[in-house]
Amino acid sequence: QVQLVESGGGLVQAGDSLRLSCAASGRIVSILPMGWFRQAPGREREYVAAIAYTQLTTDYADSVKGRFTISRDNAKNTVYLQMNDLKPEDTAVYYCAAKNRGASTWSFWGQGTQVTVSS
Repeated sequence: QVQLVESGGGLVQAGDSLRLSCAASGRIVSILPMGWFRQAPGREREYVAAIAYTQLTTDYADSVKGRFTISRDNAKNTVYLQMNDLKPEDTAVYYCAAKNRGASTWSFWGQGTQVTVSS
């Protein structure tokens, strides 16, 4: 099993920055693809970004491209989401996720951390 714990959320103003962290434990998480998702009130959970275990491949949703950066420190089993130029529409609960290599389904989820951006 894999356990994921997010931290770093909070209340900020539009234009501010936040860095979310996801501490992973359990299986050899350093080899697992990791990602971030978010869910705003009344909306479905949506994909934000992902990073391969090699750290060489990253991917972003169009809505955050150029503003958010995903990274990972495999020595610390931690994944980060640096969020710059935050907008009110970024307000959501942000979830960290992991999946088995080669899998299409994200199997492991954290409990989420709230990010609120005021205008």
